Amino acid sequence: MLRSLLLRRSNARSLRPPFPPLRTLCTSGQTLTPAPPPPISSSASEKEFRKYAGYAALALFSGAATYFSFPFPENAKHKKAQIFRYAPLPEDLHTVSNWSGTHEVQTRNFNQPETLADLEALVKEAHEKKNRIRPVGSGLSPNGIGLSRSGMVNLALMDKVLEVDKEKKRVRVQAGIRVQQLVDAIQEYGLTLQNFASIREQQIGGIIQVGAHGTGARLPPIDEQVIGMKLVTPAKGTIELSKDNDPELFHLARCGLGGLGVVAEVTLQCVERQELLEHTYVSTLEEIKKNHKKLLSTNKHVKYLYIPYTDTVVVVTCNPVSKWSGAPKDKPKYTTEEALKHVRDLYRESIVKYRVQDSSKKTPDSREPDINELSFTELRDKLIALDPLNDVHVGKVNQAEAEFWKKSEGYRVGWSDEILGFDCGGQQWVSETCFPAGTLAKPSMKDLEYIEQLKELIQKEAIPAPSPIEQRWTGRSKSPMSPAFSTAEEDIFSWVGIIMYLPTADPRQRKDITDEFFHYRHLTQAKLWDQYSAYEHWAKIEIPKDKEELEALQERLRKRFPVDAYNKARRELDPNRILSNNMVEKLFPVSKTA
Repeated sequence: MLRSLLLRRSNARSLRPPFPPLRTLCTSGQTLTPAPPPPISSSASEKEFRKYAGYAALALFSGAATYFSFPFPENAKHKKAQIFRYAPLPEDLHTVSNWSGTHEVQTRNFNQPETLADLEALVKEAHEKKNRIRPVGSGLSPNGIGLSRSGMVNLALMDKVLEVDKEKKRVRVQAGIRVQQLVDAIQEYGLTLQNFASIREQQIGGIIQVGAHGTGARLPPIDEQVIGMKLVTPAKGTIELSKDNDPELFHLARCGLGGLGVVAEVTLQCVERQELLEHTYVSTLEEIKKNHKKLLSTNKHVKYLYIPYTDTVVVVTCNPVSKWSGAPKDKPKYTTEEALKHVRDLYRESIVKYRVQDSSKKTPDSREPDINELSFTELRDKLIALDPLNDVHVGKVNQAEAEFWKKSEGYRVGWSDEILGFDCGGQQWVSETCFPAGTLAKPSMKDLEYIEQLKELIQKEAIPAPSPIEQRWTGRSKSPMSPAFSTAEEDIFSWVGIIMYLPTADPRQRKDITDEFFHYRHLTQAKLWDQYSAYEHWAKIEIPKDKEELEALQERLRKRFPVDAYNKARRELDPNRILSNNMVEKLFPVSKTA
């Protein structure tokens, strides 16, 4: 039911057996048998007794330390010793993690109401008892913005289409409905959503609350599709908001980060369902510069995928299929097998190389899947996993990807919900920034300058940056908490995402990749963000551990967003902050509000 939200109940685990006999417990690995204490007949014998008693105590302590540290479980060879690792966990404890496995919490308080009345009762009780119930959607946010140890509420069981107005092209839904589920339900009415993010598993309540977006310089972020909403608040109960009913709070709450109330129902402005023609081709940054304005203005949807350590830019445009000319009849020049050949060859070559270097892996693993059955993104993950922090190796993988895209050029026709999706690959760290890019009539070209500097930074610092660097565009949002907020109707915004994959389950390797990703992200922040007025996507912002860095982030956010107004609304609607979590509290500390 939860799909991407990973939730598991803990199972009682058997305790380890008692300590083994003292003779086996010595950090040197040798058998140690302490001598029996001598008779106590003189001061000399008392000294001897204390000496041997000390030896015994030392052996016992060393043995205990050894027991709790070694041997490691087979699936956690690189984990640090955890002295209570083998203690059983309560059966009512839920482990909840985001899709990428980068953030995880354990809680006893995970609620899934089935009706609006259930939700209202839950929020009321939590408010009275001051118990936190942080709203969490499908768990797709890379930063785990919806997670809370104190407690969560998830609307996966409130997933119904409540009303469809075919004439006005509007639909009213419960906020727990997933995007794909909604699109499937309204297609019989000839309707669909105006735009889509890369994936379809998000709950509607979650996708609007974090300011998610698709691509298309004439199309706003997804929160702009919301024309009405029902918000269950701790202090004021259930309130209905629209541009006519409390417009100021309506616009603030559309992208409210789950901190103003639990979004229970949403009314969306839809569009007619239509087929799109997708055109994918390879270009270069120099060529893009010549055609950038035309690409933005003449295509309904457009995005660029830059491949670090190459000159390749993959351009993807999507437009309604012409009623007169229809789709192009051109056939692809290469088959899928031909497009994947270079990537497969690199994998075969690389696997031999790394097996020679690692004596423990000289023979093939019988569990290895047949590479001829793997998709491109699966092959890329396996290639990167061989040496994810080696910039030369990652560069070769990127070059193989560039060859793949050169042989994947062509056209594709499908419905918008099928075409606008994108295979994002496996588990990953992501940072995505949004910044102004002028207007459609007069693009500032800052978006391409940003990319040029970013690619130069990657080369200079030898960052093992995998592909792609994804660049998309949207129109402005009227929601003040959106990174694309603007009062000027013609403004457009560029969104740029950087990535590092986590193609391994090895805890030490995942930690090393994580450290390298945050180094990569820090460099882009230091060199680019202030220069281009770039701010991170709410679902991808990460909280600094350093106190000074956190204070700098808080101050920076206050310059861009109406933090005082947001916190004022939080105090009025959720005075006990039961809908908050550690992330929201640190980004918007109420005590610092003027």
